Amino acid sequence: MKGKKVYLADSIFRAVAFISTLLVVVSLIAIGFALYKQAAPAIHKFGFFNFVFSKEWNPALEEFGGFPAIYGTIVSTFISIVLSVPVAIGIAIFLTEISPNRLRAPIGTAIELLAAIPSIIYGMWGLFYFAPIVRDYVQPFLHSTVAKVPVVGEWFAGFSPGIGLFTASLVLAVMILPFTAAISRDSFNMVPSILKESAYALGATKWDVMKDVVIPYAKLGVIGGIILSLGRAMGETMAVTFVMGNNPVIPRSILEPATSITVTLANEFAEADTKIYLSSLFLLALILFIMSFIIIAVGKFVFLKKVERGR
Repeated sequence: MKGKKVYLADSIFRAVAFISTLLVVVSLIAIGFALYKQAAPAIHKFGFFNFVFSKEWNPALEEFGGFPAIYGTIVSTFISIVLSVPVAIGIAIFLTEISPNRLRAPIGTAIELLAAIPSIIYGMWGLFYFAPIVRDYVQPFLHSTVAKVPVVGEWFAGFSPGIGLFTASLVLAVMILPFTAAISRDSFNMVPSILKESAYALGATKWDVMKDVVIPYAKLGVIGGIILSLGRAMGETMAVTFVMGNNPVIPRSILEPATSITVTLANEFAEADTKIYLSSLFLLALILFIMSFIIIAVGKFVFLKKVERGR
């Protein structure tokens, strides 16, 4: 009798776990199908790839192209990752290897609290406090230094009132910082103490231990944190809506106002008064859905698998 009860409980547990997993897969398919259904008129009129690479976005003439929004999404996400990842890893190293024990908990809690701040707060902070700093200090500095560098200097040669692609990227970098930092810290803490102690016993410095022992051992977790931050940055809406500028063109400089997929959806969804206008916005949402899916899939099944096999 007892064995039958155990078997029944095990069967129920497996059934609940299977249904939960199936629900996630069904939800993912349902979201994709709903987006495609609403985006179908725009796909039929413009063509999917023509829409992706078209630079025209003119609701008055019902001419829509998603390339400026896609460009702004990719560039702002890339810049935010480049700016935040080194700082996040540095924070994780400090908390695990350098900081005194009495400071680890307060600093770690403060970093994690950054993730709890609503994105609209970041947007308001970026607009009223961060954008003037970019306009009055960062922009002149970039013009006098980086903008003079051949080829890449053109990216920093533009002028803006403080809002633009670069400002949005900086705000995004601050927003995704706690995700990478927290996951990297936890990954570093999982490194066996015997490995670090053995390295110290052989005369290694803290830098040698981090470079040759801790980071190689924990790189799988660090990369997972970066991928999670990448997804957060790509899908962020309210913070970048405040500071990007919503200018549906490809900016000549990252200092100039631009747009992204989420910014376009947030600003124009309520104004879509025609069927093709609304369908084009749904097509942008579908493209963002596909981009996020591809990035997570590539990171999970290609890059992380290679790292895991290397270990």
